[in-house]
Amino acid sequence: MSEAKLFFQQDTGTEASPKEFWPALVVTGEEIEAEVDRLSGLENPPSGVRRSFVVHPSSTAPGRALTPGMDAAINVVLPGERTGTTVQNASQVGFCIRGSGVCHAGERTISFGMRDVWSIPSMTPCSYENTGTEPAVFLSYSNAPLLEKLNVHYAMSGPMSASRPANAAEKKESAKRAKDTATNAPVGKDGARVLGYEHLIDIDVVPSQPLLWPWQEVSQHLDGVEHLGGEAGRGYQGRHLVILYNPATERRNGTTHSFFASIAQFPPNRVDAPHRHSSAAINYIFAGSGRSTVDGRQFGWKAGDLMLSAPGWAVHNHASGEEGCNILTIQDHPLQIAQESLIWQEQLKGPIVKIGAEAGIQTNLEQAAIAAE
Repeated sequence: MSEAKLFFQQDTGTEASPKEFWPALVVTGEEIEAEVDRLSGLENPPSGVRRSFVVHPSSTAPGRALTPGMDAAINVVLPGERTGTTVQNASQVGFCIRGSGVCHAGERTISFGMRDVWSIPSMTPCSYENTGTEPAVFLSYSNAPLLEKLNVHYAMSGPMSASRPANAAEKKESAKRAKDTATNAPVGKDGARVLGYEHLIDIDVVPSQPLLWPWQEVSQHLDGVEHLGGEAGRGYQGRHLVILYNPATERRNGTTHSFFASIAQFPPNRVDAPHRHSSAAINYIFAGSGRSTVDGRQFGWKAGDLMLSAPGWAVHNHASGEEGCNILTIQDHPLQIAQESLIWQEQLKGPIVKIGAEAGIQTNLEQAAIAAE
């Protein structure tokens, strides 16, 4: 192999490169069902995983996926099957679209059914089992494509020890930690500090556990957000949705540390104002129908369709049909908050706001709630 040669590229200014959006697209429910049938008819793979990734035509290796940083996959576990155990440093979210199953995640066993959502934290051993009589079909999403692009995606499969070492926080609960005596001193006059090495390798732990958001409970909160602003919802400036929140993500308001999952329940004929944000979004429509306009193109969608609905920074808006709609959205909002890169323009003639680092966007929630009474 010849040695790669270093080169320099002069900075020609601060203007960002022109945006070449991955075009929005719709994967129809019929296409998804056909892939489910194909996966179901295969011989059981050695890994026990019947899975297909939905890959955007603009995607290239490494990290081929539906957006540059997030993948979406179709998973099938047939009755009586159990997948092998895998562990990876990507985090995942699952959403059941048919049947039921069991997810073994670390020390937790999560039983899931139609429209339930669950999360698998990074480095959590995970396997799936179907103890029922119908195929378990679920969508899964992860941040593995981003890790692939960074060349740091770690993944392994096979038998794993049932025991696990004591949590570091537990072991050190009553012991003196090295970082307690490491360098931690102010410098300058503006609040800057210097820290010792121990602060890099022994960060305070925020436990992140596998979580389940049962549809039976989540759905009870949706009627309220649908009717904000009255029956048609036209008096409400925000989006009719709830975020499936994982407290471990703290102020990043995520389902995982990389992305949030939200469930929307739009009233009939609700049209959102065009807006844009640097985070990308993937929508799965599981009830109703409607349309989206993205970067000047209009797309129709219906229950069962999967859509790359908002390429990062593309202008877009969504409109529900006559029966309203329910949508699961996966969006890499928390990752961008952590990077301080999340910019948002709620109205195209309004300001561009750096979410999480300055005062955010205000809706008319209080007035809309009164109007809905």
